[in-house]
Amino acid sequence: MLKSRFGIELDATLRRALPFLFHPRVHPNALTLLGAAISLLAAADFAAGELRRGAALAAVGGVFDLVDGVVARAQGRATRFGAFLDSTLDRLVDVALLLGLALHYAESGERAWAWVAGAATAGSVLTSYAKARAELWLRDFSGGWLERAERILLLIAGGLLGLMKPALAIVAIGSVATAVQRIIIAKRRLEAEP
Repeated sequence: MLKSRFGIELDATLRRALPFLFHPRVHPNALTLLGAAISLLAAADFAAGELRRGAALAAVGGVFDLVDGVVARAQGRATRFGAFLDSTLDRLVDVALLLGLALHYAESGERAWAWVAGAATAGSVLTSYAKARAELWLRDFSGGWLERAERILLLIAGGLLGLMKPALAIVAIGSVATAVQRIIIAKRRLEAEP
């Protein structure tokens, strides 16, 4: 939702705010890898119960994830492998952040919240998988209430504001609902195809 609403404006804002990242020597795939590495450190902090620090690191990793595609397009370096790498590492980061939270709550004796993190993980993976599979037959398949940007922003806000449990609950419910929503959209669109 956020990406489709602010995509073009966001590209221009990132170019103005972070011009040094658009230098020709900065390879967009390096930004993708750096963002993923920082986000994995955030997941480790989540697992250790350092929710604020993990959220701050996730925010930094998220900036690199936002800017890599913009840099690739600006430099004329957008490739299918770059898109594949970005998408693949996005799934890794999604699972790692939620796994970190699941481990934290399991080790804290809060098993119910560990299960909520597990549900959020399953919903996030299914949301992404539903889109990937639908795009084998449908062009421009997107939509849903809680896409990746919203999920990550909720986890960041939850960690920074000390409201991780409500944020995690919203991510879990919203991810599962979005996966179901995408299945329904795919069914309608596939059945409407000749």
